[in-house]
Amino acid sequence: MGRVVSDQPLPVQLVSFVATTAGRDVQLRWSTATEVNNYGFEIERRQIRNAEFEIRHWEKVGFVEGAGTSNSPKQYSFVDRTLSSGRYAYRIKQVDNDGSFSYSHAAEVEVGIVPKAFTLSHNYPNPFNSSTLIEFALGEPGHATLRVYNTLGQVVAILAQGVYVAGEIQKVRFDGSTLPSGIYYYELVSGSNRAIHKFVLMR
Repeated sequence: MGRVVSDQPLPVQLVSFVATTAGRDVQLRWSTATEVNNYGFEIERRQIRNAEFEIRHWEKVGFVEGAGTSNSPKQYSFVDRTLSSGRYAYRIKQVDNDGSFSYSHAAEVEVGIVPKAFTLSHNYPNPFNSSTLIEFALGEPGHATLRVYNTLGQVVAILAQGVYVAGEIQKVRFDGSTLPSGIYYYELVSGSNRAIHKFVLMR
């Protein structure tokens, strides 16, 4: 069992630790000034439930090897990929070769949160064969429906229907494997807001 080093100078001097988002990925970067017997860094994450102010337990999501002993600055990074929308906290647990460890401060990020505006993205890929991905977000909480129409104006699919929070990116996949090739339209409606885009199914 390791012991927390808190009453003496740390053998690893951490000078920075930041977390940034890129889509649904979180990029962690940190640097050290000096290192002594540094085995490495465990990456820990916990999700913060905004609605209920519930904070889940820390969980280990990765490990980055340390430089051992070094008198020169070192840069490190780690990418936590394809997270669900929400608010997350990250910290790094620096572990020495003898099992001693210490924690960094926690850095918080929001994933899948966009400025609160009514948006309907262009699908990807387009044209597509069988399936394609569509994203949307609402400017205010409320009911929304995402439908797909053929060129005759007939509804061929309902991709989303329900109540959604504002500013959170919703991802839905359209499977057109049972439909003939051709031009289709997808429409998002929420209250008085409406947006529509065209896409092409090709076989």
